[in-house]
Amino acid sequence: MQMAGGVLPVLATPFDRHSEIDRTQLERLVDWQYEQGADGVTIAMVSEILRLSVSERESLAAAVVAASADRGSVVVSVGHESTHLATRLAKSAETTGATAIMAIPPISVPLADDQLLGYFSAIADSTVLPLIVQDASGYVGTPMSISLQARLLEDFGAEKILFKPEAVPLGPRLTALMDATGQRAQAFEGSGGSALIDTYPRGVVGTMPGSDLTWAVKALWYALENKQVARADEIHSALLPLVSLSPGLDTYIAVEKYLLHKQNVLETQYVREPASYRIDEATRIVADRMFDQLNHVVRGGKK
Repeated sequence: MQMAGGVLPVLATPFDRHSEIDRTQLERLVDWQYEQGADGVTIAMVSEILRLSVSERESLAAAVVAASADRGSVVVSVGHESTHLATRLAKSAETTGATAIMAIPPISVPLADDQLLGYFSAIADSTVLPLIVQDASGYVGTPMSISLQARLLEDFGAEKILFKPEAVPLGPRLTALMDATGQRAQAFEGSGGSALIDTYPRGVVGTMPGSDLTWAVKALWYALENKQVARADEIHSALLPLVSLSPGLDTYIAVEKYLLHKQNVLETQYVREPASYRIDEATRIVADRMFDQLNHVVRGGKK
């Protein structure tokens, strides 16, 4: 399947009470994404991949590809602290039937641009799949240089190398990337849809929000695609406060799983330990109120 843009939600990974991946809940979650209008699905940081073994990541990717059943693109994150294991994951994703792979830089040690170039080049060379280079510094690590990203596109081409820029300030850095690549860079927004108002006019080809608010982000994307400026502003204004409840990775995972449970998509809200955040009653009250406001704006209160 050819890589497509649009709304490609990052799946939460459902766990059972024994902290094992729950395949039944996972299949329901994937089905729900397409029911809400998703153009594909993604496995990435919010999927708790840093808490999964390599074999679990391979198994998760295979399960998601099977559940997706050619209904849309499937992007599989393969970034690792080891180039050897990152390339293993990339090859496995290709064998499994993924549409594209995505990779963050190693995060345990700071690397110079030449080392990062070698890491991403090795991943790109290991598979025929397109590679989305994710600057995940909004959550972890340090920002990647624009010149390095432009070099990767120059070396491999715009159909092979795509981007998910998350370093701040997001808008100006996205414009800098577009300028450095002669407007050839294909980039995905990665801020839960909250930055789409700023990044869509700068040329993003899609967004990778969490999997809890796919219906809202899809409505926002549709409004932007169809130049419905007032409608896009209205949805964005209701979406932003809810996304802003999750400033960090563990916070995002906890709120996402709570909202998926609230919508009867997931039966459980388990996360893998250790986790630095648990959603408390005060946050639930605020999240419920903001969710209801967003639901009213997007769907008139209908579920």
